[in-house]
Amino acid sequence: MSADYKVHGDVAVISLNNPPVNGLGLSTRQAITEGVEKAAQDTSIKAIVITGHSKAFSGGADIREFGSPKATQEPNLLSVIAQIENSVKPVVAAVHTVAMGGGLELALGCHYRIAAPGASIALPEVKIGLIPGAGGTQRLPRVLGVEPALNMIVSGEPIKSEMLAMLPGQKLFDKMAASPESLMDEALQFAREVADVRPLPRVRDLPCKHPQGDAYFQFTRNMVKGMAKNYPAPPKCVDAVQAATKKKFDEGMVLERELFINLMWTPECRALRHLFTSQRAASKIADVPDTTPTRAIKQVAVIGAGTMGGGISMNFLNAGIPVKILETKQEALDRGIATIKKNYEAQVKKGKLKEDKYAQRMALLTSTLSYDDIKDADLVIEAVFEEMGVKETVFKQLDAVMKPGAILASNTSTLDVNAIANFTKRPEDVIGMHFFSPANVMKLLEVVRGAKTAKDVLATVMALAKTIKKTAVVSGVCDGFIGNRMIEQYGRQGGFLLEEGCTPQQVDKAIEKFGFAMGPFRMGDLAGNDIGWAIRKRRYVEKPHMKYSKTADLLCEMGRFGQKVGKGWYDYQAGKRDAIPNKEVEDMVVKHRATIGISPRKISDEEIVQRLVFSLVNEAAHILEDGIASKASDIDMVYITGYGFPIYRGGPMLYADQVGLFNVVQAMHRFAANPHDDAEFWKPAPLLAKLAAEGKTFN
Repeated sequence: MSADYKVHGDVAVISLNNPPVNGLGLSTRQAITEGVEKAAQDTSIKAIVITGHSKAFSGGADIREFGSPKATQEPNLLSVIAQIENSVKPVVAAVHTVAMGGGLELALGCHYRIAAPGASIALPEVKIGLIPGAGGTQRLPRVLGVEPALNMIVSGEPIKSEMLAMLPGQKLFDKMAASPESLMDEALQFAREVADVRPLPRVRDLPCKHPQGDAYFQFTRNMVKGMAKNYPAPPKCVDAVQAATKKKFDEGMVLERELFINLMWTPECRALRHLFTSQRAASKIADVPDTTPTRAIKQVAVIGAGTMGGGISMNFLNAGIPVKILETKQEALDRGIATIKKNYEAQVKKGKLKEDKYAQRMALLTSTLSYDDIKDADLVIEAVFEEMGVKETVFKQLDAVMKPGAILASNTSTLDVNAIANFTKRPEDVIGMHFFSPANVMKLLEVVRGAKTAKDVLATVMALAKTIKKTAVVSGVCDGFIGNRMIEQYGRQGGFLLEEGCTPQQVDKAIEKFGFAMGPFRMGDLAGNDIGWAIRKRRYVEKPHMKYSKTADLLCEMGRFGQKVGKGWYDYQAGKRDAIPNKEVEDMVVKHRATIGISPRKISDEEIVQRLVFSLVNEAAHILEDGIASKASDIDMVYITGYGFPIYRGGPMLYADQVGLFNVVQAMHRFAANPHDDAEFWKPAPLLAKLAAEGKTFN
């Protein structure tokens, strides 16, 4: 059973017991209904308390049942709540730690609620493209008031129990416990106090009105639609809460359920649910069990005080982990420390960081010019120039000075982690930690597992990623790992589109309209066009057969390296990020096009999007075949958290699934027939071809 039943004198206590967050799966729902029925039949029982074991009252739906028949199998959550609501004996919810989604809806179905301070209360369904589906939109406005309830439902953000208890006129909590430790004793006492109260209070019977009525909801609906233009759920939250103020309770419940079911089938909901489960799946590694011991990381060293080194350091400082930065020259060190201070001071100025927190973080930061001073660090991350000779020098020095058991990590974005590991006598301690710029902001961390990387090293870095609030995805060793290996093909397609008739702004606008944060040319300017140029020069030697557009090389020959020099594919004004089209660049593209004998043609936005996105998909299929990524959902997480792929489309692999892999393959055949594109690349990867032929999907 997923709930325990115990009798405390004349009070029965039902404790949900479904780790880790007491999800309301089928067995838990069955145990609740059986417990309530058992208490009803026992004449010695006068009241019932429902609570949760361990670290949660209930986190809501059991994600392990998402999309399965168990999720709706009777007793479903609506039936459980109805049974509680209609109980002839009072039911008290003893809420602690976490009450979210269905967990909060369960508590709202009880006659009374007592809460421990510090509990996180939320209806977060909007974050997976849904509205609350078990009465949350109808009951929460009745106990909190319409405006606070609607704000909670539309945002999905948690609020602490003591904050909600302070709202004027709130009826969510009948009582606040003095402390989490005293909650159960106080709940039992409270249950005895209300045991003989009749009639039993029900949230559904409370009135629900807003003084401005329709005018308030129309204003709110306009605000929400403007902020959530690509997400259908937030406006539906407004519709459901408005129904609570205009309809009888049961009629409002019918509308809530109808909206919930309709949203369940939208591509946006599927994408958000996919990302919800994918984020959790990314931390699971088939041959590294959760029980794998981890190494203690109490102090970190960072080699290099440049943009990446400084950003990487801030992640650990933010988490309260001491950092020592090493540089070869005092001037570079001073400049790096000054940049970190400037970043923190900007946060203080904006009110995002308190002065005392800023002081605490800076107190954890030290610097040095000597490798001897970092020898006791538990983890050292190099963030030096992306050149193998430089990496070799650094890792040989680290191997000579670092204590046994220290983890040696490289922030390389493309280089061979196995070769780097072999510069040391301890390759089992070497791993790739590829942060994305700006490293203190971007969520993605590609964790590159070398051939000899020890399992406990991998487990330690994955756990550490959670500590520094990163989404970690494991990659095998190859040129570019997952993200950059794919983005190279995306960039190649951008170049071919220019040669065939597009302008940089046309390509960027098309993919940005699709939902990307920025198009390939704006992205190149932000990253630095000279970086791509260096990679291409290496490619021309390593892979002379690979076809590239020369436009990007010509751009670099013009000295247009991007935002850092104020000019790239676009012009940039000092202190601004606005991309201003440049006539010289357009003339260069036109001249180059004529030189190679291509007559420009009109290219649709649809073709632009398909060529860019499907190039990612085909390369990703090769990555899966090669074992560089273990699952398609990991690739989606890389692109959502690191490359600006639109969240509401779920990542390139889920998007391909929703388009239909048969249709993806057919489009690729068309692109292969284009004499100006790369026909060899557009041969579908064997995995993609196989799945398409069998009518299957990546996910």
